[in-house]
Amino acid sequence: KMLVAMARDLRVLMIKLADRLHNMRTLDYLAPDKARKVSQETLDIYAPLAHRLGMAKVKAELEDLALRALNPEDYQDLMRRVAKRRLEREDEINQVIAFLQQKLGEVGIEARISGRPKHFYSIWKKMHEGGREFDEIYDLTAVRVIVKSVRDCYGALGVIHSLWKPVPGRFKDFVAMPKVNMYQSLHTTVIGPKGDPVEIQIRTWDMHRIAEEGIAAHWLYKEKRSERDRFDDAFTWLRQLMESQDEVKDPQEFMDSVHLDLLPDEVYVFTPKGDVKALPEGSTPIDFAYAVHTDVGNHCVGAKVNGKLVPLRYTLRQGDIVEVVTSPAQHPSRDWLKIVKSNRARAKINQWLKIEERARSLTLGRELFEREAKKYRLSPATLLASDEMRRLITELGFPTADDLLASVGYGKTSVQQVLGKLAPAAVHDADKREEPRAQKPAKRADGAVRIRGVDDLLVRFGKCCAPVPGDGIVGFITRGRGLTVHARDCLTVVKNVLDRERLVAVEWEDGSPTKRPVGIAVHIGRDRPGLLAEITTAISSRQGNITKADIVVTEDRKGINNFVVEVDDLRQLQAIMQAIREVRDVINVERVRGL
Repeated sequence: KMLVAMARDLRVLMIKLADRLHNMRTLDYLAPDKARKVSQETLDIYAPLAHRLGMAKVKAELEDLALRALNPEDYQDLMRRVAKRRLEREDEINQVIAFLQQKLGEVGIEARISGRPKHFYSIWKKMHEGGREFDEIYDLTAVRVIVKSVRDCYGALGVIHSLWKPVPGRFKDFVAMPKVNMYQSLHTTVIGPKGDPVEIQIRTWDMHRIAEEGIAAHWLYKEKRSERDRFDDAFTWLRQLMESQDEVKDPQEFMDSVHLDLLPDEVYVFTPKGDVKALPEGSTPIDFAYAVHTDVGNHCVGAKVNGKLVPLRYTLRQGDIVEVVTSPAQHPSRDWLKIVKSNRARAKINQWLKIEERARSLTLGRELFEREAKKYRLSPATLLASDEMRRLITELGFPTADDLLASVGYGKTSVQQVLGKLAPAAVHDADKREEPRAQKPAKRADGAVRIRGVDDLLVRFGKCCAPVPGDGIVGFITRGRGLTVHARDCLTVVKNVLDRERLVAVEWEDGSPTKRPVGIAVHIGRDRPGLLAEITTAISSRQGNITKADIVVTEDRKGINNFVVEVDDLRQLQAIMQAIREVRDVINVERVRGL
């Protein structure tokens, strides 16, 4: 509810965060169990929200108060150790500040320089989640330099690097590429006068105000129009988050997506026009495409990164220039969900898949309904328009008849159950009579199998058993994905893994012209020159077409050659296997179930 209200007016969150901060400051008045629950919720939701809104001071206080309630012993121990370390490093930090103030003044850069202690929770997190010892964390106190202009930021950086040696890999420019929450600063780490690393942050007064107050600065100060636009652009993530809520009905799944959006390790990449896109670390071209536009994501086939073509699985890196390659024929795949990182991409892919699966399930459900209705000599059109159908969809809780038929296609609702409710007398009388002779099944366009009343576009073959013409087969209604054909001796069928109510009678069409892939394993007793050529010759002599080969030979010259071969039917497969057995040094040939 809070997130929905936030999307309408961010001031709701300001009030909510202020209320939570007050609650955390008065935790001592709560029962211990209640205090721990409130503190954990604060760490999970409210502190990340404050961070995402750029409210650094609020975030730091919320986290420290939560740590004190959840881990009081760690908190007290950390207080003592940090206080001791600060005393030890105070002279060095003061020396750095004084010396830097002098050198900046000499080049005409007016600056306010101060020490900035790290808050306890950030130190505790590095120790417990990063696996670092307290003595390994050197940036307990950072030096902050606040100047008047962006030019002075880079000027101050040049002075600092001329005074002390910078630590390689520790420079970050958040001025040129701000964080999503609008944070801007230059970060660098140098080796101080006593040989210890010193972290230094450089920013302007405007950057400092936004870094400390975040979105609150939108109302605390008067900005120019361009700055108000920056605030609006910075919080498009919130609107996108609410879009995903419409697609995700499971509360836990939605909270997982909230955490992904609130706590991203980000990578910054560019469009060919130079626009910056902030994406979660590990993002792919698909994530980038959906960040540009939903239609671009839905039709993404690849990308050019820094001018070179890359696959969809490519992991984007900082500073990549990405150009998406699209095709009208491309559509989202369920496999994309395994590689995307951004919540927006995941939500849009799921949205497309649900629409597509519903359309396919509706088609399959309608065809199954019509087939069964005709079996009982009933008119499908009359049944669908009947008062009984209207009563049934209300009774079963479906908005429309199409929703009911889609449920049949998904395999969630039995077509026999539906007809039993719509025309119980006709179904009962037909069941009492001798089973009528099955109607001649419709022939698939590709001539592979006979499937009564099922559109061939909705049929696929199980990869778990890879049936070929001549194998006994059975069809299974797969939820949202049409009908899958399995071999009758497939383990998923034999072991009753499949729901029996969703099995459908299917047959191979005689004289099928369609070739089917099948796996063959050839066990070698002794490898020798020319053996592989003899095996492949044996396969081709029986008109088999090899589409894949995997050759494994052990140190003792034994091995297994695995082939995927396209065959017309079971008879051809058996002939191929017999031809391979006749090759010298082949000790066994077997069919491999699954591809």
